[in-house]
Amino acid sequence: MSAPPLTRGLLGTGDPSLAAHLATHGPLPHDGDPAAVAGELTGRGGAGFPTARKLQAVAEAARAARVPAVVVGNGGEGEPASAKDATLLARSPHLVLDGLQLAARAVGADTVVLAAGHPQLGGLDRALAERGDRGRVRLVGLPDRFLAGEESALVSAVDGGPPLPRGKVPPVRHRGVQGRPTLVQNVETLARLALLARGDAAAGHTLVTRHTAGRVDVAEVPLGARLVNVLPLDPGTRALLVGGYHGSWLPTAVAADLTLERSGLASVGASLGAGVLAALPADRCGLRETAAVVGYLAAQSAGQCGPCLNGLPRIAAALELLARPGPRPPGLLADLERWAGLVVGRGACTHPDGSVRLVASALRVFTPELAEHAAGRCTAVPGVPAFLPVPGGAR
Repeated sequence: MSAPPLTRGLLGTGDPSLAAHLATHGPLPHDGDPAAVAGELTGRGGAGFPTARKLQAVAEAARAARVPAVVVGNGGEGEPASAKDATLLARSPHLVLDGLQLAARAVGADTVVLAAGHPQLGGLDRALAERGDRGRVRLVGLPDRFLAGEESALVSAVDGGPPLPRGKVPPVRHRGVQGRPTLVQNVETLARLALLARGDAAAGHTLVTRHTAGRVDVAEVPLGARLVNVLPLDPGTRALLVGGYHGSWLPTAVAADLTLERSGLASVGASLGAGVLAALPADRCGLRETAAVVGYLAAQSAGQCGPCLNGLPRIAAALELLARPGPRPPGLLADLERWAGLVVGRGACTHPDGSVRLVASALRVFTPELAEHAAGRCTAVPGVPAFLPVPGGAR
């Protein structure tokens, strides 16, 4: 199944100016209901929630509370392997700002915030100045931390607090920034909303960050595209990582028959998540790569609940031992699988669940490597650099 054509796309010509934006897309229409325009659009931040339902829920909460809503554009790309949101903000900031305008209109917001990493703030400030929107849209810089873009952590940062997740109740759609109903929407979703308002078929496409041997890039692709056409595989590719560091490893034989559609990925226990697709080269070890990532995820936890404070460090330490060729403590693999099962659904946020999803998929896909390591061997080429990026170079 192929998506309808996308005539203008999100990434533009590389010229981020307002003049180039208007020449490509024209002015933003001021009629129509943005929630109705959203149609089948789903969020591109990872959860994939229907955008129209989210807009409606926040609008209803604001009416019930008799206060104006708040809209926050989420450009907090804490996923180290993802570059799609930063690329979008650099190349097409005005599409994102148009989407913020539409979202604010849809939910009746009087406060509009755009949160992003500090490197993106200069370009966004220039875009606001071009539009005459300085003072109408507040920019908030986010630290380079994995959880900074989590919905409740983002609300805390916008309110001037630490970017740490809170409990799931009440949800931010009822009590978010300044205690008011708050819409938090990923910047790609906002940009797609701006295209849909102009009549473009934006809902059937998505941005992905592609990692192959020696190359990382961002592309816009149809959701109906076959995975192997979006991410060409080199001979000997060991496995594919789909969804980023809270995603899943898939065997190449399984990935060959999949499209990027949600139902197809879900049938093999995967989701597009943060939009990261990575083809593990033949000369790397999947266990070593996963152990480094999980060590990073454990260090990035908020440390506010038992699964993050105790469970993830223990899981990371066990996986690190399994990633080393040589003897292992008796029962270590069984202990790791048991610990991973114990943290699911028990965290203050979904960070433990996402982390152990990656672990579980690695133990399934890299079973041959587990056997090789137990025998004192590793199938990776000695001395090759790490494939997946881990901030700080910790390996």
